[in-house]
Amino acid sequence: MRIYFMGICGTAMGNAALLVKEQGHEVLGCDAAVYPPMSDVLADAGIAVLDGFDAARLAALKPDQVVVGNAMSRGNPEVEWLLDQSEITFISLPELFHDTVLPKRCPVVITGTHGKTTTSTIAAYLLERSGAKPGWLIGGVPHDLPGGAKLGEGKAFVIEGDEYDSAFFDKRSKFIHYRPQIAILNNLEFDHADIFRDLEDVQRSFRHFLRVIPASGYALVNGDDPNIAALLPAPWTQVVRVGVGEDNDLQITNFQDAPEGAQFDLFWKAKHWAHVAWPLHGLFNARNAAMAALSAALASDHQDPRDFDLSTLADFQGVRRRQDVLHSDDSWTIVEDFAHHPTAVAGAIEALRAAYPDRKMTVCFEPRSNTAASARFQAEFQKVLSGADRVYFGAVHRANSMHPEERLDTSMMANSLPDAKAFDDNQSLLKTLKMGVSNEAHGLIVFLTNGSFDGLPHSLAATCSSVR
Repeated sequence: MRIYFMGICGTAMGNAALLVKEQGHEVLGCDAAVYPPMSDVLADAGIAVLDGFDAARLAALKPDQVVVGNAMSRGNPEVEWLLDQSEITFISLPELFHDTVLPKRCPVVITGTHGKTTTSTIAAYLLERSGAKPGWLIGGVPHDLPGGAKLGEGKAFVIEGDEYDSAFFDKRSKFIHYRPQIAILNNLEFDHADIFRDLEDVQRSFRHFLRVIPASGYALVNGDDPNIAALLPAPWTQVVRVGVGEDNDLQITNFQDAPEGAQFDLFWKAKHWAHVAWPLHGLFNARNAAMAALSAALASDHQDPRDFDLSTLADFQGVRRRQDVLHSDDSWTIVEDFAHHPTAVAGAIEALRAAYPDRKMTVCFEPRSNTAASARFQAEFQKVLSGADRVYFGAVHRANSMHPEERLDTSMMANSLPDAKAFDDNQSLLKTLKMGVSNEAHGLIVFLTNGSFDGLPHSLAATCSSVR
């Protein structure tokens, strides 16, 4: 088939295009902004990427099928042309996976408000190191895998199960399409304020997801999360609880965190499975590891998960932009993290405190996601950010598109914190940071954002490298 990807430069769309080409289909696509690194990756794979949207051009290409990215909407010239055609099928990206990539596989679907990328990466890494030859689709850049997507030869296929909607014509969450055989429900909180009304609305999608797990499958759930407990029971499938509480089937015990990394023990049904010592920090990452380890063991058909070797976790280096150290010397350490929800911000600060106990922590927070930029979690953000020694607020993303009472008031938050400042633009924040690294002796600067923060993290890291 000739398959055309509308919006191909997104991480998920681009990686999906690579997988479909690997299956033998002819693949091409377009995007409004053709930019690296994805444009380079696609070019290296021999996939043509066209700039912009052009209905006449699309008509001349005569594709057999069009994959419509969830960033596309009515009014786009190619969308409007496509809807008038009767001989060309169009589907969402999740539908493509349902129909093309996942049949005859054992999909390991990782869901949750936080930690999907890291947990997916750990699961794929463990399966790859075990010789299972898995496939995967990961929405990030793993340090220990050759890329974010691989078709694989083995039975298991690891995929992030995003609760965001599938396309403008399909408002179901993406994970509904992913044929879960082994499903992880790692945590559940309100997020994606642009498509969900409240927590109950999010839970409704997760209930639908639970409903499509077969009787022979597994739902690995966070046994310590009351928002997930509210979804249970699910008697039609096999439910396994994972967490720190004593009533969990897989229990995390003896957790300790230190500058060199964290360590903990895993007990499967009260029997010791493994002692894990690895470079990552934070109890939340220990939970990610426990979930991933159990999913990998089950996907490998181990009757007793304890037979699955976890020793390779000692070498795991994580995912880019998750506690990612951009610069470190005796004076300054610059870290970038993807945290953009109060719970994730709290976890990041706690983990980095353990990693750098002797350094004054400056947290630079960019309210960029639809949820973070809104006023919904203002009190929660203020509380968790008080765990830093100093807080700098970047510009609120698309602030002018929201009424003042609906958007996060960073000035009010800065006035309520002991040492904080809110900036109207990110370049002013960068100027202040550069003055700080020149005038102060040492410290830890942490950038928290789900976007690029206008390049500030890498710009500051380059400054520190040039002046030290």
